[in-house]
Amino acid sequence: MTEQEALEYIDNGRWSSMRLGLERIQELMDRLGNPQKRLKYVHVTGTNGKGSTCAMTASILKASGYRVGMFTSPYIEHYSEQMMINGEPVSTYDFTEAVEIVKNSADSMSDHPSRFELLTAVALVYFERKQCDIAVMEVGMGGATDSTNVIPAPEAAVMTNVGLDHTEYLGDTLEKIATVKCGIIKSGCDVVCYDGDSSVTDVVRRRCSDTGAKGHFTDFTDIKHVKSDIYGETFTYKGIDYHIPLCGDYQTKNAVVAIEVIHALRGRGYKITDDNIAEGLAAVRWPARFEVLRDNPLFILDGGHNLQCAQALESNIRKYMSGMKITFLMGVLRDKDYKDEVRLLLPYAKEFICVTPDNERALPAEELADIIVQLGGQARAMQNVSDGVIIAMNNNPVIAFGSLYMSGQIRRLVLGKDRI
Repeated sequence: MTEQEALEYIDNGRWSSMRLGLERIQELMDRLGNPQKRLKYVHVTGTNGKGSTCAMTASILKASGYRVGMFTSPYIEHYSEQMMINGEPVSTYDFTEAVEIVKNSADSMSDHPSRFELLTAVALVYFERKQCDIAVMEVGMGGATDSTNVIPAPEAAVMTNVGLDHTEYLGDTLEKIATVKCGIIKSGCDVVCYDGDSSVTDVVRRRCSDTGAKGHFTDFTDIKHVKSDIYGETFTYKGIDYHIPLCGDYQTKNAVVAIEVIHALRGRGYKITDDNIAEGLAAVRWPARFEVLRDNPLFILDGGHNLQCAQALESNIRKYMSGMKITFLMGVLRDKDYKDEVRLLLPYAKEFICVTPDNERALPAEELADIIVQLGGQARAMQNVSDGVIIAMNNNPVIAFGSLYMSGQIRRLVLGKDRI
């Protein structure tokens, strides 16, 4: 099987639609000999901050000498980013080999697994074959019926910040969404919970009580900010100094969640020093999260894709870019709260340059531009993302945001990896 054949198999339209439930993935893993049962895990759910928390946790574990698999989605530039070991993306050889193994089992099933179920299985096969000491797994959506929940009780189940997203699948209140996400909490695991809405924390506490899991609830009042700019955050937590090359108060909070995950793992016998934690946090890389791509003109890429992300972006603008009028390069999916996002950012906007992300759920650029004008802003639609980048780079400063599905292309164009 070639790389192209492997990708075409995974992306086959016949099984590309999302289908929640564990029946198919469990049958598939049974046919594969249940490699997931021979690994240990940190399992991460939430609405925002999942990927950053995964990256920070994996980086600390790597700095501690462990062989760490990490499965996240979606990718920014290349599919291989979804499956990493110690920060290195899966190789073409290992990916195609794992796909072929999974394909042989999946194609004999009467109810064929979905695309994300296939990817989950490929990652688990890959991590097991490479003998990872631990795998950090990001939930795709929800928790209880997400395909990653085929794993046994993790060492730590992690709840990041929870907001209203995917309400058509998960419920229309924070409590309902949190209840679904708490499905990753199982008997025998430790649980780390973000210091967020009290209704979410209450749901997590009840789930811990019901399963006998040990809960660890973060307290952000222990954070003391030392230095902050668009290139990173320096802070003190429980008397220890840390630096992360990611900016925003929310990234400091995500870092604290990762630190508490590590403290929980220490309690389970993992050998991780305070220096390992500091080293791992300082080395973390997580692109397209208020990432400075260029200084002149200042061009920032933020993959924020819902109202909660837009609120974090607005906070960063107030903190780091006070008084500036910004050109926003924006593309969104139709099922997001894009009108509220626009209203939130209008006071900071010079204009909006609208593009269409490469996704079947994308809102056409022309429709987005019309809506922005109706809301009182200046906006124009571009035929494609490349044209949008060209126009945007004639301005200063620029923030591209709205969808991770366009972040990879924007990143390559601005950094000169693709021709404009």
